Amino acid sequence: MKNYQWLIRREIWENKAIWIIPAALAVLLVLTSLFGTLTGDILLGGSSASPGNTLTLSGKILLLSVSSVFVILLPIYSSWYLLDSLYADRKDRSVLFWKSLPITDTEVVLSKLLTALIIIPFVYWVIANLTALLVAFIVAVRAGAAISGAVWRLDLWLQIETLWIYLIITAAIWYLPVAAWLMLVSAWAKRAVLLWTVLPLMAALLVERWFLGGQIFAQLVLNRIFTGFLPAILASRGDSDTFVNNPAPIWSMLDPRGFVSSYSAWVGVLVGVALLYGAIQMRSRRIE
Repeated sequence: MKNYQWLIRREIWENKAIWIIPAALAVLLVLTSLFGTLTGDILLGGSSASPGNTLTLSGKILLLSVSSVFVILLPIYSSWYLLDSLYADRKDRSVLFWKSLPITDTEVVLSKLLTALIIIPFVYWVIANLTALLVAFIVAVRAGAAISGAVWRLDLWLQIETLWIYLIITAAIWYLPVAAWLMLVSAWAKRAVLLWTVLPLMAALLVERWFLGGQIFAQLVLNRIFTGFLPAILASRGDSDTFVNNPAPIWSMLDPRGFVSSYSAWVGVLVGVALLYGAIQMRSRRIE
């Protein structure tokens, strides 16, 4: 366990972008709220809800808007980190130093995986919370008492925190095969890591399309990366209300039972474990 703690600390020390990038984004959002056009009129006027729910929705829209910016940036940086995680060790030959220590390849690979799927989202969560507090305070001062009463509500903040924690846990499970694939390529490729990430997938898609006349693999990949995650974690609704413009509590729209019972999630875990095993084996053998 101590080895994992020190390895994760090493990742944070060597990859300062883990906190610098979200911190820079936080500064940008705070400056935007100070000098931009983010006002109470925009928040209150953008909702189609009834007057009784307008303030509740305006506060939810504000907090979700701040969080969503970090949620969009998070997978982009995490993907880049995973692609560079094992490749950089071989590129600067620091892998030789780490192999001289009593640390196994399994510990190194798993520490980098935990950093990408848990530590980096946790850092973004903390910075997003601090940013939301500052932005909410600034907007409340600029927009007046109406928006202030909508934002400073304990139940709304608890809903946002619940959503963040739920997303971190479910995303770590859902995107495990994607993360493991990126690590496998990072452990194998000698150069052009991004190109080697895409080429095998494109080749498999073309082979299936041209010779088998199907698109099953393409649908599986697209569903895993883009379209499958939100339906897996959000409860289905029979009305046309969106996730943001619904006055119901956020946690009433989450579907942990549906996610746990989803075979797609756990098949992905099995695939991810197999790819991780390949990444560990590749790192133990691939030393230029």
